[in-house]
Amino acid sequence: MTERNDERTPTAAADAVPDQELAPDDGAGTDRLPADEKGPLRRCIASGTVGPKEGMIRFVIGPDGEVVPDLEERLPGRGLWVTADRDALAKAMGKSVFAKAARRAVKVPPDLAERLERLLERRCLHALGLARRAGHVLAGYEKVREALRANQVGRAGPPPALLVEAADGSLDQRGKVTALAPSLPVIDLFESSALAAALGRDHAVHAVVARGRLAAGLVREAARLRGLKGPQGHLDLKGPQGDRDAHQDSDKGLGVGDTAGRPAM
Repeated sequence: MTERNDERTPTAAADAVPDQELAPDDGAGTDRLPADEKGPLRRCIASGTVGPKEGMIRFVIGPDGEVVPDLEERLPGRGLWVTADRDALAKAMGKSVFAKAARRAVKVPPDLAERLERLLERRCLHALGLARRAGHVLAGYEKVREALRANQVGRAGPPPALLVEAADGSLDQRGKVTALAPSLPVIDLFESSALAAALGRDHAVHAVVARGRLAAGLVREAARLRGLKGPQGHLDLKGPQGDRDAHQDSDKGLGVGDTAGRPAM
């Protein structure tokens, strides 16, 4: 059975994310949305709470009645919004919550949460790659430390907006990097191999992203992904079990902002 997880069309497979900036919605494509979805706030169908759409995920019902994630928020039809939270999504997937909100029979894929995580992971890494190609990213231990000390990314570049640290990187080195900018958000949701692929490098553990729309879009996607992964992060580290436990204990909850008070943009 072909997996239908495309966020652009409800029936086509999505193995790639469109090559565009992942930034806060600038209004493009909103003419295709119902009138009641053009404001800044949305109501979560699982909890009933109302909040900014930046912290939620839009779903639509495809022609075959299947629930489809619409991460770009461009698909036509009535949107069903769920807070980007693991428990909220689990609640929405059970007890006919989607069906009641859609006022029709729907099919909820049993692996919807996993599909959504994969989509958000690809969007995060794609956004990081876009920022790198735009010259808004520096990678490497010494280069990142130098950018943080100078408070600029590149020669006369913008100030740093966030740090990206490999989940399986050395905790000692990671600590030395983050200590130079204790107020910057940190994204540590990916292993070094995934970061290296996104940044076009053989190896990558540390990266800094310059302030701008690309950084803001990456932070939003990472925050939504962190919410779906839950408080433990489920970082899927491939190292020894002892290293994995040590990492989770020391960086528990770290994704975009940590328990020490780093801000979530």
